[in-house]
Amino acid sequence: MKARFARLGNLFPQSVGGQLLAMLLLALVATQGLGLLLLTDERNLAVRAALSFEVAGRAANVVLLLDDAPADLRPSILRAADSPLVRFEVGPTPEAPHDSTDTDSVLGQIRQILGNPEREIRADIHANSITPMPMPEGMPAAMRPMHDAMMAGRTEAVEMTLSIRLARGDWLNVRTMFHRPGPQLSPKALLPLLLMAVAVALVAWWTARRVVGPMRALAVGADRLGRGLDAGPLPMTGPSEIRNTTLAFNRMQDRLTRFVTERTHMLAALSHDLRSPLTAMRLRIEMLDETEDSVRLKSLVEEMQAMVEATLEYARGVAKAEPEATVDLAALLADIVGDVGGDRANLTPSQPMPVTIRPHALNRALRNLIDNAVRYGDVANVTLTQEPGTVIITIADTGPGLPKDQLEAVFEPFVRLEGSRNRDTGGVGLGLALARTIVQAHGGTVLLRNRAGGGLDAMVRLPIGDT
Repeated sequence: MKARFARLGNLFPQSVGGQLLAMLLLALVATQGLGLLLLTDERNLAVRAALSFEVAGRAANVVLLLDDAPADLRPSILRAADSPLVRFEVGPTPEAPHDSTDTDSVLGQIRQILGNPEREIRADIHANSITPMPMPEGMPAAMRPMHDAMMAGRTEAVEMTLSIRLARGDWLNVRTMFHRPGPQLSPKALLPLLLMAVAVALVAWWTARRVVGPMRALAVGADRLGRGLDAGPLPMTGPSEIRNTTLAFNRMQDRLTRFVTERTHMLAALSHDLRSPLTAMRLRIEMLDETEDSVRLKSLVEEMQAMVEATLEYARGVAKAEPEATVDLAALLADIVGDVGGDRANLTPSQPMPVTIRPHALNRALRNLIDNAVRYGDVANVTLTQEPGTVIITIADTGPGLPKDQLEAVFEPFVRLEGSRNRDTGGVGLGLALARTIVQAHGGTVLLRNRAGGGLDAMVRLPIGDT
């Protein structure tokens, strides 16, 4: 059952405009169908009442003629009163078994014409599926088509039988049968429905455009903000709810931008201000006699200067001031691998792959990852592949890998894979943090994973959709 509903759900439009149009058209069909049913029922009642009153009037007039006419004229009167729809007969007993519940208006009309409220009259109206009445004998052949047309149709037949006591004690039995009129579907009847459907489609298209346009712009703006791309405030268009959402997004974007900018500037300012005292300390140490303590102090100051320089570089990477450009990612990787060296890094050949990025920033991130693979895994094997909407850069080394609890921890600032704090065996622990920050600013991700056969993979995923 769930699978069936899922298949039906797949047939329903997925876009806002399509769903709005589908719902409006379904509502139109439902209301028009209900209106057609109500109209048909009212029309049936009106036709039934009209035919009943017409037969009642004819029957009352025939009773007046029969009461005043000689006995030898009765057959002529009955023959003249007969028609394809109404049969008149005189007999000793009434054919109407009882009065139906909905015959009061018919009986009232007959008594009004006869002017005798005491005359005994019976009327029975009921649905019937019997064969339509045959053509009366002696009826002109020219009336046969009209009779066939009256009796044709697959709708339910309604039969009315009237029995009226005549002045001489016998009964006039009147029997008629007519069919409920079928639905009248004609081009003229369908034209209003077609015009309403066109009007609904135009209204749905215009409404969806007013709603979907700002929503699409909001989605693009959110995607650009998530990639760290510079984007101005979104225009305030659409309905009030969409405008309020856009206003909230613009405020959030402004607050986030100011927050990141302030923190980055603070980090850069602190790192810059630390340069002066560190330089003064290094000069003072150089003037001291060379002892074990002075050598140790000099090493500590140099390490602090390296951390300050790395922190400044990290702050510049977070700032994201570089403009975007479209470059060949395969060529960019080939340049980095070539700079590292042929025996320590290699790139699997691939087709040109143009992407829109910040070239210098992404160059720094990929270089950090490749250098990290060479430093701790001896060699970096780089491959470039593509999936729908995404490029994947895999940097594999042949080293020992990492414990599972360190696969994410190494991306934290100042966390090093090698714990000796020796600058010859590694940096200050900002390389991977900077690489992840730059990749995330492009809307991508960086993931480390151990291979089953040994070694570590660094996987970089970058979106290549519209930015």
